Amino acid sequence: MAALDLADILRSAGAAAYEWCLETDGLAWTPNAPAILGIRDAAAIVTNRGFEGLLDAGTARSRTQAVLESKGIDHGAGVPYQVEYCIRISRRSPKLWIEDVGRWFAGPDGRPEHAHGIIRGVNERHAREQQLAFLSRFDALTGEVNRWHLTETLGKILQETLRARSSCGFLLVAIDNLGRINASFGYEAADEIIRSVARRLRAQMRGDDFIGRFSGNKFGIILNDCTPEDIAVAADRFSAGIRGEVFQTSMGPIAITATLGGVTAPRHANSVREILSCAQEALGRAKAKRPGSFLAYSPSAERETLRQENVRSTDEIVGALNERRVLLAYELAVDTQTRQPAFHECLMRIRRADGSLIPAAAVVPAAERLGLVRMLDHRVLELVVDELTRTVGAHVSLNVSPASTADPDWWKRLDALLRAHPGVGERMIIEITEMAAIRDVDETRGFVARAKDLGCRIAIDDFGAGYTSLRNLRKLGVDMVKIDGSFVQNLTRSGDDRAFVRTLVELGRRLNLKTVAEWVQDEQSSDMLENWGCDYLQGALIGRATIELPSGQAVAPHPKSAAG
Repeated sequence: MAALDLADILRSAGAAAYEWCLETDGLAWTPNAPAILGIRDAAAIVTNRGFEGLLDAGTARSRTQAVLESKGIDHGAGVPYQVEYCIRISRRSPKLWIEDVGRWFAGPDGRPEHAHGIIRGVNERHAREQQLAFLSRFDALTGEVNRWHLTETLGKILQETLRARSSCGFLLVAIDNLGRINASFGYEAADEIIRSVARRLRAQMRGDDFIGRFSGNKFGIILNDCTPEDIAVAADRFSAGIRGEVFQTSMGPIAITATLGGVTAPRHANSVREILSCAQEALGRAKAKRPGSFLAYSPSAERETLRQENVRSTDEIVGALNERRVLLAYELAVDTQTRQPAFHECLMRIRRADGSLIPAAAVVPAAERLGLVRMLDHRVLELVVDELTRTVGAHVSLNVSPASTADPDWWKRLDALLRAHPGVGERMIIEITEMAAIRDVDETRGFVARAKDLGCRIAIDDFGAGYTSLRNLRKLGVDMVKIDGSFVQNLTRSGDDRAFVRTLVELGRRLNLKTVAEWVQDEQSSDMLENWGCDYLQGALIGRATIELPSGQAVAPHPKSAAG
């Protein structure tokens, strides 16, 4: 193998070496240095002063600074340094970013006496690093600062506001119907809208205000020296700037509005977290009120109570799931004529740490609001299958929330459990509410078909509350309807309820659907339902829910009264 030549190695690596004598300021280079630096006259770089005369005005730090300002001490092996700078031979020549890595060595006085090192061009790396640095602080689409830098600035301005005992404001501006624009015109048009909205918002800003992109369709605007009255004026100015003229895009003109929510600090918020929370709450309320409007945050005892209740409910529900304190209660449904047990409806209960029980009605609304209902549905499904596996001959129904009917994980769990326990599906009735069923009839029809393939029967719960059309009822293909108890409980006192329930029973019979009357309170109501042809009864007359289901019988059949 031929001897390696240092100059050849440096040349192939795109680098050049140098030695610098600080006493004479002389620089000695490897022969390829002029080519690396893009200069014709090597005499221009024979001194360090001459070399640094080529540095671009934007250079933050030179080699001289890196060496002379070093805090290191040379113990014989030299002190390393590394610096990056930009050189530019002339105004017309391109910039060249240089990475300079070397060591300086001390003289008798301990100060730098001479240094040597290697330089190489790093334009591509520098561009990548600059791009990453830009993206770490700025939004690539609009050029405005990103959420991280926006909130960082908000924190600084809040601290200045607190020190000055002044007031500042924060606005969240949400472009309305951006999803519809994506669907109708494409993502390119939506991106053009976002860029244009950013420009219009900036055009309406005062000199000391600050804007950033908060999320996909939202911008955040920090308003210095802003009172509650000022924030309303500012919001109207920004809103008018957006809706004043249509936006010209590559797909044609598009009209846009924006909804705004805002908060003043420290009047209603004392931290960045509180400011963002209050602004988002105000924005949400503004959207619910009317898209394109503005709402300023104001404290509400009712909302604070609900917020505290949400925290308490979350802890209670998650704790019950983790500690397996979710259990079932069983409410009997009987054959209307014979009063023999037909099935038991499984009702969720949560057992508190003190042993008391929380009914489903007190848990499910909060669970749906907090996004926890699917976790409860998973647990209830497991409990129901376990009960059916242990109790031969038992037939039960279970309620499934609208969120779970479209949840692929819930379906996978149902499929796995029923395939692992053959015969269980045939003894299970899945109840879905009428309101959920008519929300998307085609999707519900698919739900019914998949459940039937697993052997289950399907019931529509709270039938009558949603006024399902006859056409939709036929289309769904369900097996059973459970008449909403709010119509059943007053049969003896309300002629309207009697007419309505009788119509529902007759409708079920004509469509060959089993009918269940919920909330049956007395024998007189039972007799009416029997005469009309209702198949099953459920309610206080039959028996209240119990925790145990011994041998498939939670409650003994209610005897038919003599009067019946």
